[in-house]
Amino acid sequence: MKPIVTIEYCPKCGWLLRSAWMAQELLTTFADDLGGVTLRPSEVAGSFIIYIEDEKLLDRKEFGHFPEIKELKQMVRDKVNPGKSLGHADRK
Repeated sequence: MKPIVTIEYCPKCGWLLRSAWMAQELLTTFADDLGGVTLRPSEVAGSFIIYIEDEKLLDRKEFGHFPEIKELKQMVRDKVNPGKSLGHADRK
């Protein structure tokens, strides 16, 4: 069974489009590795948390900022397929 990523976002902050774009990027990059990406509106203002299954991968408040898509892809890759090359996104 392939893991599912959940992006919990604050709808009042207008973060739906950012969440949808990140979901699209993850689904494109990890088409063979993920079972899907779910978008979940949060009831907590300012919330932006990404989970793989039920494990918190990233919390914007703890991280200090929104992740760059390159950072997010590397974090997801490290959990779901550590051997996967991300091409240019692996370069520092």
